[in-house]
Amino acid sequence: MEKKIGAYICTGCGIGEALDVAALAKVATGEHKVPVCREHGFLCSEEGRKLIQDDMANEGINTLVIAACSPRVMTDVFDFGPNRVLERVNLREHVVWSHPAGDEDTQMMAEDYLRMGLTKAKEMEPPVPFQGENLSKKILVVGGGLTGLTAAREAAAAGYEVVLVEKSESLGGYLKNVHSVPPLAPPYEDPYSFDVNGLVAQVTGHEKIKVYTGSHIEKISGAPCMFDVTIGSNGTQTAERVGAIVLATGSVAYDAEKLTHLGYGTHPDVITADRLEGMLKDGQVVRPSNGQPAGSVAFVLCAGSRDWEHLPYCSAACCVESLKQARVLKQQNPEMPVYIFYRDMRAAGHYELLYKQVQKDGVVFVRGTVTEVVDDGSGALTVSAKDVLTRSPITSESVDLVILATGMVSTASLGKPYKTQQPKEGEEELEVPADTILVSNLLNLEYRQGPEVPALKYGFPDSHFICFPYESRRTGIYPAGTVRAPMDYARAMEDATGAALKAIQCVEMTAQGKAVHPRAGDLSYPEFFMQRCTQCKRCTEECPFGAINEDEKGNPLPNPTRCRRCGVCMGACPERIISFKNYSVGMIGNVIKNIDVPEEDEEKPRIVVLACENDAYPALDMVGIRRAQYNPWVRVIPVRCLGSMNLVWIADALSKGIDGILLLGCKHGDDYQCHFVKGSELANIRMSKIKETLDRLVLESDRVRFEQVSITDYAKLPQILDDFAATLENVGPNPYKGF
Repeated sequence: MEKKIGAYICTGCGIGEALDVAALAKVATGEHKVPVCREHGFLCSEEGRKLIQDDMANEGINTLVIAACSPRVMTDVFDFGPNRVLERVNLREHVVWSHPAGDEDTQMMAEDYLRMGLTKAKEMEPPVPFQGENLSKKILVVGGGLTGLTAAREAAAAGYEVVLVEKSESLGGYLKNVHSVPPLAPPYEDPYSFDVNGLVAQVTGHEKIKVYTGSHIEKISGAPCMFDVTIGSNGTQTAERVGAIVLATGSVAYDAEKLTHLGYGTHPDVITADRLEGMLKDGQVVRPSNGQPAGSVAFVLCAGSRDWEHLPYCSAACCVESLKQARVLKQQNPEMPVYIFYRDMRAAGHYELLYKQVQKDGVVFVRGTVTEVVDDGSGALTVSAKDVLTRSPITSESVDLVILATGMVSTASLGKPYKTQQPKEGEEELEVPADTILVSNLLNLEYRQGPEVPALKYGFPDSHFICFPYESRRTGIYPAGTVRAPMDYARAMEDATGAALKAIQCVEMTAQGKAVHPRAGDLSYPEFFMQRCTQCKRCTEECPFGAINEDEKGNPLPNPTRCRRCGVCMGACPERIISFKNYSVGMIGNVIKNIDVPEEDEEKPRIVVLACENDAYPALDMVGIRRAQYNPWVRVIPVRCLGSMNLVWIADALSKGIDGILLLGCKHGDDYQCHFVKGSELANIRMSKIKETLDRLVLESDRVRFEQVSITDYAKLPQILDDFAATLENVGPNPYKGF
């Protein structure tokens, strides 16, 4: 579009007192020839907003540069519609609140930020939302247990059509074989008899829910609002188009055959908790060895859980399930001796009341790590353990039954590792990464990156555990319940509701051409200039969300509704053919080139900070809010994700004479905090290539540094920035300065 730029400088919140606003305005009207430049005491007021709206109506302003507070605040006030280009310049938090008022360096910083904002606004175009064809808002729920049934019911209650697929011939899952569930209502002391048949009836009787039993997913292609699902049922195939997917296939109990040290498989009277549940449901708890009623019972908690030789993690519900079963046994026979061997009792929240009630019932709790279960010589069993505190040996009284509380294994982890690249003849087989995708036959996605959702090292589907607990690394697919993480029945129902709501949010936003989490509402999407594509496949390999497939020649096939707008593909592309209308390699490169670098003044170096907009940039805002100060040589450029960093930006900065480049990204690793999962890690990998290049060019590698920061590290940031500035002082000025 033909642009007419209006620059608006706010003088409130101390900006007018700290800066020479008239000199700042000359940057807009003189250097950048902006036709309209205005100052106002409070642009966020009704009067300030009206000033901008009047210029839009009367002066034809369609590109706005607002130099005021952080772009993370007042977003509703400065929203002038989707057909306007809007760039926010952060004079408050990043300049006047974090640097001395009236100082020359502070003024130079403010002028640079305005130059950078005006340059970016000139390059930006209003995003045009992507509109797919034959969009669907149906919700597919895979799994007909408690979680799947709850998700289907909640989505249908919200007015959405639901397709429910269950592999067995009937609905209900594990819950069909359960005697009772832990307490769900006050006084939280007695097991709850859950009406699974009533829940099934609600689902099967709902006019908006279509149920497929005895069925499985043969394949899923497409993207959010355009998923094409093939359902196999008794040799026939049915096609459904859906908008989003809730994965609720649940978990299975850990294989007790591997717990021979606990007597399983050796002694018939050592059974698992789920077998005891079946006995309770049948109304008779007996010894498998002779069919006689059990007179005494011992529970062994953490059977295979929290054990590096079996399941390293806590399975969350085992303690409470054992407490519930012990309570039922005591209700049936108050005189029955019941023992619970545990390492740590985890009965959080209301379950603490159940724990206290079981203690009142006379259940004996023994805190120790069980070492073996053996026959006492009379056909009964004894449990040997090591006291957790004293390390002294403990041996139980003889009991008739030993119950192993085995842990949960996600059904997403049941499969073989999937490799995108098979080794060629003569090559060694590649080591499978820890976050590999498993072929578990749940979704059978026709994705270039693999047929299932990626899993964490313990086999649970990957998600951002801090901010986005329901989301997987496949946009529009939301794991819920015990397939996602170990949890009890109550939490599984909450999980189902949350995942259903996320699926609804996905279809509604996608239908409007908007991105979902974490750049929710973003109307932009990547565009590919295919004439220069070299089929290097880096965009498909590095996209954390599987948004790009390939054709038979290796050309990228983007799926815009899968895209989360992180820009990782843009940073990966060596030919720079990928861009967004409001974010591109050339755009950020020109922003860097428009920083004013003093050519001969060695006392005023310049540092470009590429800061992730999700953690690092808001942490810098917090520095300003707390009025902490840092080096004035810094010029911060927010990026969508540090993974979107293209190496040409480093070259642009160094050729401009910038003395140092600091990359601020989210924490990565096992407990990553990167909102785009792999972005920060990819930036760190690219850092090694940057240093090699700098060394070859006889430029000090110390000029580029990568730091991991979370939003809570704001107190450390001034020191990080000052330390980097001190390093650059020792290194000396960029030798390309002035060229």
